[in-house]
Amino acid sequence: MKSQSMEEHRKQSPSKVKIGVITLSDSKYKDYLQSKQTDVSGKMITDAVENKNELVSYSIIPDESKLLLSQVIDIIENKKADVIITTGGTGIGSRDITIETFKAIFEKELTGFGEIFRYETYKELGTGALLSRATAGVYKKTLIISIPGSPNAVKLGLKLILPELKHLVKHLKE
Repeated sequence: MKSQSMEEHRKQSPSKVKIGVITLSDSKYKDYLQSKQTDVSGKMITDAVENKNELVSYSIIPDESKLLLSQVIDIIENKKADVIITTGGTGIGSRDITIETFKAIFEKELTGFGEIFRYETYKELGTGALLSRATAGVYKKTLIISIPGSPNAVKLGLKLILPELKHLVKHLKE
């Protein structure tokens, strides 16, 4: 059942939002430096957001916390993004720093995104969903969404966030 007030809010949402995309991956970054474009997940995100929004930034960086933070600040302050979507660096390996980096700066966390992401992953993969640390939160009135790096995870993440993206931004700007 649809909520009448939620539908009203959606109608008042901006028609376009500014989006920055960051891929975190040591291997994809090395390939990028060697001019081998292998960032399938990053391309999936940019393709999905470009046609109905404004893509203001796209980068591939290694799994480095300080570099991630500097990219985020640049995208917020200089590119004026409403939303930053990251892919990669969300696993449990020693180089996976995305979640720890963001949890340290989030002013608010949108726990529902990670919960629903893991639930939907569980329905597809079973208990392997325990490995997912997808999350979302707010930093400096900017929505940050972190999705695992696999193309299937990106597909699921986009399915969950795209219908609500403009609605979420509307609430951030109030």
